[in-house]
Amino acid sequence: MSTAQDRADVIDTCTRMMWLVDTRDWDSFTEVFADQVTLDYTSIYGGEPWTQTPDEINAQWSSLIGAFDATQHLLGNHLVTVDGDTAVLTAVFQATHLLATTFGSPRWTLGGTYRFGLVRVDRRWLINEVVMTATWADGNKDILTIAAGR
Repeated sequence: MSTAQDRADVIDTCTRMMWLVDTRDWDSFTEVFADQVTLDYTSIYGGEPWTQTPDEINAQWSSLIGAFDATQHLLGNHLVTVDGDTAVLTAVFQATHLLATTFGSPRWTLGGTYRFGLVRVDRRWLINEVVMTATWADGNKDILTIAAGR
């Protein structure tokens, strides 16, 4: 049975993931993930979903996200479903990426939905699936490529 505390804890775990990215707290970043995480960013990268360990995610994201001057990832309108020791959080998001560049606008903002799958491990909710579905964007997507090349 789902409780209000489960719902709050699920929301906190997913919000914490975004907070740790934006504050560049890479030492704590891996703590929100289960041992294996399926990632689906195919709405912007194409291809197929993939599975990584928390350390692999950390290495990849700290390199890419860390290359931006600043980011802000906002989650809202949380819908939470808990079924025993598994949960799903669906939320709308807006992610702003800033990178000073002489090649157009320094800002790329992306919006859409995130769906997080979570499992309860030792009384903690951990993310084991992330599906980002972009539905709109504004600004200079090229800063993603520029940041990846840094």
